[in-house]
Amino acid sequence: MTFSLSRRRFLGTAAAGAAATALPFRAMAEGSPLVMQAAWINDAEFAGYFLGLDQGYYAAEGLALEYLSGGPDVIPESTLVAGRADLALTTPDTTIKAIAEQGAPFKIIGAQYQKNPIGIVSLASNPIASPADLVGKTLAVPPVNVISVEAMLKMNGIDPASVNIVPYAYDPTPLIKGEIDASLDFTTNVPYTIGQQGVEATSFLLYDFGYTIYNDTVVVTDAVLAEKRDLLVAWLRASRKAWAENLADPALWPPKFEDSWFKGTGRTIDNEVYFNTAQKPLIEHPDGIFALSEDGIEKCLSALGEVGIVGSAEMFDTSLLAEV
Repeated sequence: MTFSLSRRRFLGTAAAGAAATALPFRAMAEGSPLVMQAAWINDAEFAGYFLGLDQGYYAAEGLALEYLSGGPDVIPESTLVAGRADLALTTPDTTIKAIAEQGAPFKIIGAQYQKNPIGIVSLASNPIASPADLVGKTLAVPPVNVISVEAMLKMNGIDPASVNIVPYAYDPTPLIKGEIDASLDFTTNVPYTIGQQGVEATSFLLYDFGYTIYNDTVVVTDAVLAEKRDLLVAWLRASRKAWAENLADPALWPPKFEDSWFKGTGRTIDNEVYFNTAQKPLIEHPDGIFALSEDGIEKCLSALGEVGIVGSAEMFDTSLLAEV
């Protein structure tokens, strides 16, 4: 589950730090070498890539894909800058900010999540169904995301001062106990965690109320784009096929990864099935998985502009998807 939520810093120590941050779990197939950096630990967020590796879809495209798992200390963009990966899954806020403010040589060539999974989670017994419902309520938000939440409130004509925003420690216990009314969290996962405590949760996406940004953007450097364009197109083609198969039956594949990709994560397979099912409508697009439509790009850039991140359409390269 990637977004700014606590998982994002950026290039500060870039190349120097990347060598120490990539976690050891990796997998390879046979063919032309290509290295992919994920943004988080192995969970259903990356199920399509696991399926593609296990079913030989990357090998069939002539790729020897090396998959690097992420984690709390992994900064995907830094791994790209260090030359440790050819492509990475990132959040558009950090990537576009890096391009605009630091001159980072990045291009976005696809977007896994058409709708970002971040949202407002509350209890069904005290539902927060829209931004207007937050007025007078206490909302727990990670400090790094306060600016995004305030932007969403303003987009909906709500004074941020009318909402009691408090720091969030990534623990649903205060919500379950009624100490807060809602939290900013991942709608693909946290409602399941709350449900395991015998309490029903409800949620809405920031995306559906104006904060329309992508997530898990597929990012490469300009140099890799020039040197390995054919391999990147092959990766997109194999990944699209694998994701389509995974999402066709979200309950089918997670159990198959129990003793491999999901081993040792501390999460149940039921949790991964919930996650895989919840993310399906956030990933699929009429133009195909990873789509970068003109409208989608415009919406993403517009929303980021609301938080002071000024990007442009030139930061995206849609021509590779056209070849898929």
